[in-house]
Amino acid sequence: MANATIRDVAREADVSVASVSRALNGHSNVRPELRRHVETVAAALGYVPHAGARNLSMARANAIGVVLPDLHGEFFSETLRGMDRAASERGLQLLLSNLHDGDRAVAMLHTMRGRVDGLIIMAPHIDPALLLAGLPSSIPAVLVNCAAPGKDRPTLQVDNVAGARVMTEHLIATGRRQIVHLSGPESNAEARERIEGYRAAMDAAGLQHRIVAGDFMQETGAALTPQILRDHPEMDALFAANDMMAIGALIALRAAGIDVPGQIALAGFDDIPLSRLISPALTTMHVDIAGIGERAVARLTDAIAGAKDHQLEMSLPELMVRETTQKARVSRA
Repeated sequence: MANATIRDVAREADVSVASVSRALNGHSNVRPELRRHVETVAAALGYVPHAGARNLSMARANAIGVVLPDLHGEFFSETLRGMDRAASERGLQLLLSNLHDGDRAVAMLHTMRGRVDGLIIMAPHIDPALLLAGLPSSIPAVLVNCAAPGKDRPTLQVDNVAGARVMTEHLIATGRRQIVHLSGPESNAEARERIEGYRAAMDAAGLQHRIVAGDFMQETGAALTPQILRDHPEMDALFAANDMMAIGALIALRAAGIDVPGQIALAGFDDIPLSRLISPALTTMHVDIAGIGERAVARLTDAIAGAKDHQLEMSLPELMVRETTQKARVSRA
């Protein structure tokens, strides 16, 4: 049919115009069989959506804003890879920005108004009261690993407490007793949760806490490790709060001539791709980083379509035992 319209597709498919729109725009709340039926009818009629007209009629930008603490590093690149894959499947563009501290974060969120259809916010370093107060109520938003769940917003979080506890228990089970935790910054909610999990496991085993503050950067892991060796000469395991610091620590331990894991076991958190490629391969907690990005886009798409979603979706990390902790040793304690 020449110049077929969306109404022609709806009439031929025996569904509403709204159902055709949702099916052809990739909304996740459309049954797969209905989506296939609508796509088949649209193809038979030769219907091609007019992007400009669709945007005007729906007042949509066909873009979603993604605000992150940082745009560098493998963790964030993996998160964005998942988001980009899910957004591309739905014909959406990503508008990226760093989310800075305090009032600047609130101001930046307001600049997104009118430019995007919704927001994905990853802000473990922002005070939750400030974040939620500054988030425009008119913009659908999904919160990812923020300091507290949104009361009326879809939320995704990693169970950092459980993950850090599992990792610490693994190190204890291999015979380590003098375990130092190289944490992230205290201002970061995920770092605080990983400290909590480490402490819980150490307390349960009757072992002393040893915590050194870092900042999640590889360079910091490398720079702090010589100091940790001086301050804690009895250390037999180092648990870094993320893989980047663990990789930095591995570089420094090698430079000091220390056998990993023979003398000191080493563990990280996140399971970024590089952790599997280094030698020795890094024991870590696997977080489905790209999958979380995909889920955030899917849930935001539903929220933009009007879904009332206030659920907290918790992801439990999985222990990945690799070479840096495999060889058990007898503790000197």
